[in-house]
Amino acid sequence: MEKDSIISRLKKGSHCLVFATNNQHKLSEVRQILGDAYEVVGLKDIGCTEDIPETADTLEGNALQKAHFVHEHYGYDCFADDTGLEVEALDGLPGVHTARYAELFGEGATHDSDANMNLLLKNLANKSNRNARFRTVIAFIFQGREYLFEGICPGTIISERHGTEGFGYDPIFQPEGYDRCFAEMSAEEKNAISHRGRATQKLAEFLLNVFNEK
Repeated sequence: MEKDSIISRLKKGSHCLVFATNNQHKLSEVRQILGDAYEVVGLKDIGCTEDIPETADTLEGNALQKAHFVHEHYGYDCFADDTGLEVEALDGLPGVHTARYAELFGEGATHDSDANMNLLLKNLANKSNRNARFRTVIAFIFQGREYLFEGICPGTIISERHGTEGFGYDPIFQPEGYDRCFAEMSAEEKNAISHRGRATQKLAEFLLNVFNEK
């Protein structure tokens, strides 16, 4: 996508939205969920190359931090998300540290999915309680106001990896009511029930109401 063309559409207030992420997996998921009604662009598309800080101790705080950064530095309405995998037997960990779980314990780098899963499975090796949930919070800065949308998907952590689809912890997370993990589902199946899918649907309903009023 051409940066100048994108910026022009953003300034006109069209259905072009900035998603404060460089994660192509997240961009693809959100674009699929929102469909053709909205054009979703990432940080690279608006020329944002900064490493936006995520220093809050909650998902809500991190999502707001990223959305406000783009709004304040680039002037666009923007939405951002933060997602945590909360495991009951580990007192809610990795939670806000989900993407850098292994890094925190010196066993991997940030966004090292293999290391994150290895550490989680090791820490659950002697636990009978495998209950967990994914929780996504989307923060949307729109016309100077903050809006939050939450999506939760309960499930369990299985003992070994299955499937090749998705990303992150998808090969070891089995959503409640299913006998397959996220990594064994198509993108459409996962988006229909996932934490990010549920949060994005709430964002979509908000956007529908906003644009219908114009």
